[in-house]
Amino acid sequence: MVWLIGSKGMLGSEIARQLTENRIAWFGSDREVDITDPVELGKCAHSHSSAAGRTGISVSRGTVLEKISWVINCAAYTAVDKAEEEPDKASQLNADGPRNIARITRELGARLIHISTDYVFDGNGTVPYTEDMQKCPDGVYGKTKAAGEDAIEKEMTQYYILRTAWLYGFDGKNFVYTMTKAMNARDEVSVVSDQKGTPTCAADLAAAILKIIGTSEKAKSLFGKNSALPYGIYHFTNLGETTWFSFAEKIYELGKKYGRITKDCTVSPCTSDEYPSAAKRPAYSVLSKEKIQSLLKIKIPFWQDSLEKFIKSSRFAAR
Repeated sequence: MVWLIGSKGMLGSEIARQLTENRIAWFGSDREVDITDPVELGKCAHSHSSAAGRTGISVSRGTVLEKISWVINCAAYTAVDKAEEEPDKASQLNADGPRNIARITRELGARLIHISTDYVFDGNGTVPYTEDMQKCPDGVYGKTKAAGEDAIEKEMTQYYILRTAWLYGFDGKNFVYTMTKAMNARDEVSVVSDQKGTPTCAADLAAAILKIIGTSEKAKSLFGKNSALPYGIYHFTNLGETTWFSFAEKIYELGKKYGRITKDCTVSPCTSDEYPSAAKRPAYSVLSKEKIQSLLKIKIPFWQDSLEKFIKSSRFAAR
């Protein structure tokens, strides 16, 4: 059985849908279970660890595992600018929380999948960041997420830390929905053109997470191994790289094509200096996917293809 923490967020909601579709037993927790409180986490874990199928628990039909075998942590403090004003709160959720989750996961004898970020790097690079590059966060958000990674590595060995970037999905606020709404309301939108990275569709990241679980469970049943994929840190975004400006241009192009944007709007480039923020944004945050591609043997879509699939989907609902 899978324990999905942060099950109502953008990524968590997508993982929940795919777990159900793939008939994987799971239950979810969100803000009602405080990840900064070890006692509360422990009570939640132990009340569900052998209760698959019990009334009131979100589990899929199909093969039911006897205990919690996997914990997926999607919970985090993600307000990058506000983190500069609330460093203690950000640290509690991004560092203390993962430490508590790692401890309870280890106690359960389960494996952990934890979501991290490109912000653990300062963004001053010029080539895609690999997993073994030294972390050098700039800003409270990045520093607390890096501390969360460190805490997990100290507490346990059976973990997968997945760093991602520029995430968007069907549930919750994101750049694609924000741009779609703005382009339907304004004659012109300005978007920064001096920050480079890679958009990531939550559906693709969720599919990769399920692939990790499926591959590992198959290996364990066939060969008695704990995992077919070596534990550690992995990067996952869609393929390719772009700027926020070019990303917005593509949103406009596809939005017009599929009727999500119904008026003419000019998309104009601007610099980061023209839109100052409390927290510095990485100028370059492209993550290398070579490690996860070679070891997991999955085909990662290019960001343009995933964006088109997202915009034309019947699930698309710009808020």
